[in-house]
This record gives sequence, structure tokens and C-alpha cells, in this order.
Amino acid sequence: MTKAIIFDLEGVVVDSEKHWDACALIFLGRHGLKYEREPHKPLLMGKTLEEGVEIWKKMIGLTGNTKKLAQERRDIIRDLYYDTDFIPGFMGFFKKVEKRYKLGVATSIERPFLRIIDGKLGVTKLFKNKVYSIEDIGFISKPNPDIFLFVAGKLKVNPGDCVVFEDSPNGVEGAKRAGMACVAITTTTDPKRLSRADLIIDSWGSGKIVDFLNR
Repeated sequence: MTKAIIFDLEGVVVDSEKHWDACALIFLGRHGLKYEREPHKPLLMGKTLEEGVEIWKKMIGLTGNTKKLAQERRDIIRDLYYDTDFIPGFMGFFKKVEKRYKLGVATSIERPFLRIIDGKLGVTKLFKNKVYSIEDIGFISKPNPDIFLFVAGKLKVNPGDCVVFEDSPNGVEGAKRAGMACVAITTTTDPKRLSRADLIIDSWGSGKIVDFLNR
């Protein structure tokens, strides 16, 4: 029985994944490299900025100091975050579930960026301060299950009673490792890469969601 819903933030609640694509184009372009959304994007989602740099080093030969390169990415993405809105249909869905389930957010976003989004959209207030980042658990990134288990603990709900909404392969895998059911929304990633999810939807308007939560 579903008692709690845990949402990933980017690409699920807010439409900010496009900013990461733009950031990657700018960042890699500066270093004479090309950003290829497929296969780069699915591997980067849910990872820290430093981990993303390491992935590019192995994949396409990016060179340089990892910490400095990660900071360069931070400097680029920061300004892009000011142009962020909710994913279409999310608020309609939120209003249907906010009084029925315990709700929380498990995100890989760093706190300074979350504050920018909060300044425009008030996400933390919307979720009654139940918004948690991998920064809160020592930057243990997805697909490790730690952030999902951490949020379940904060919500005081057993993992098996939680449903996670994710948009990335790493996020889906992390939710499954946490022993949680997972719904994947295809706002960011090809459905074929989300096959580990228990349900795949293409929008918040999907009629399959309610039946899944009531299963």
C-alpha cells in the first residue's frame, strides 16, 4: 500500500534538465569537445558535478583538474537556473495527492542551485520542507539507494510503502535498490533506458498513475 511518494526534482517536478544540456554544450565546447546527449545524458543524470567530469574524462578524453572543471560547470549552470518552471501537469497532479500521501523530494541538486529554484517556484515550501539533496548525505549519488532511504526515514515510512517518481536510469535503479516501487516519466530519457521502472508514463496526465498508487 502506498503511503508516501518521493519525487526526484529535475525533470520530474521542475523543467531544468534543459539547462544541463545547455551547460554541457557550453562547457565541452570551451574544451574543444562535443556534447552528445545520447549517450552522455543518461550516464550523467543523478551524479555529482565531479562525477560527471570523471565520466567525460573516460568517455571523450576531457582533461584537467576535476575540481576546477566541476566548478566551471557550476559557474555556467548557475545563471541558467533562473529560467526554470514546473514540468507541465505536475501541479495538477500534486494537488490530487498532497493530502492523501506523505510527500518528499530526493534530488541530486546542490543546495545553492535549489535556492535559486526556490526563489522562483517555492518548491521547499510546497513540500513543507521535505526536500532533501545528496548534499545532505555526503554526496552519495544515485544509483546508490541512500538518498531514497534517507527521505523515507524523514517521512517515517517503510521503503516498501514508498513510490518514487524518476526520469533517469540512475534514479530508477537507485529507487529499486532501496526496495521502492518506481514510476519513470519520459520527460528526459528514452523509455528503453527506463525499463527497470515498474511503470513508465509520458506525462503527468497519464491515467495509469492513480491505478498504480492504489494497487
